[in-house]
Amino acid sequence: MPEPDDLRRPDSLTVASRFNGPPESGNGGYVAGRLAGLLGGHPAATVTLRQPPPLERPLQVLDADEGGLRLHDGGTLVAEAAAASDAVLDDAGFEPVDPVTFDLAAEASAAFFAGRDEHPFPTCFVCGTARAEGDGLRLFPGLLPQQPGTTATPWVPDASLADADGARVRPEFVWAALDCPGAWTVLGTDIPLLLLGRFTARIDALPYVGDRCIVMGRLLGRDGRKVRTATTLYDPDGRIAAQAEALWIAPRPAEAS
Repeated sequence: MPEPDDLRRPDSLTVASRFNGPPESGNGGYVAGRLAGLLGGHPAATVTLRQPPPLERPLQVLDADEGGLRLHDGGTLVAEAAAASDAVLDDAGFEPVDPVTFDLAAEASAAFFAGRDEHPFPTCFVCGTARAEGDGLRLFPGLLPQQPGTTATPWVPDASLADADGARVRPEFVWAALDCPGAWTVLGTDIPLLLLGRFTARIDALPYVGDRCIVMGRLLGRDGRKVRTATTLYDPDGRIAAQAEALWIAPRPAEAS
């Protein structure tokens, strides 16, 4: 029996220019969340980004093995998504990053913004310093002096991020919020630029619009140009709302230019 039209998986996905990371491509966490959301009701997924996701044109969503999905730009594979099992989550090192208070997260964020002379992607939807209130997420993850390799930032989701009921934040924006706070655990040191390669995330509870949330990031390890990070989103009551583990790639100098 054919599926009803309103339940059928869409054949394409378009990334609006608002949701860029680098100026000409989509924010990795946001795009990963969009694709993961098409898997169908799984609380956790792994998305591998093969190419920078282009903006403002339809990308084909195709079935893959074992219920996974592939995102294509014509003949170019852009991303792959698959549901994440408990074993995958255990292997990903899903240990939460211990939280700090909202006020301490705000202090760390203020230090990031005040001291940021350069930003690799100032218009990034998540962490771009050039984005206005209500446009970008404006998450500015500052390093915690007392916790090396750890960042913190407050996040109060605005109404533009709400679901159809206007209450909770849509899942793709939770994925986006779990993105850049991991990268900033090493950005600004000897690594000027990182690109998201693989992202595994689990959402336990979607925050409400206006919630005083905290996003924590932690450096898990470095191996040459590869960087592994973890991020955790906490709700106003200090409960874990979502977690992620990311593999980042530092481009070679010729690739970054």
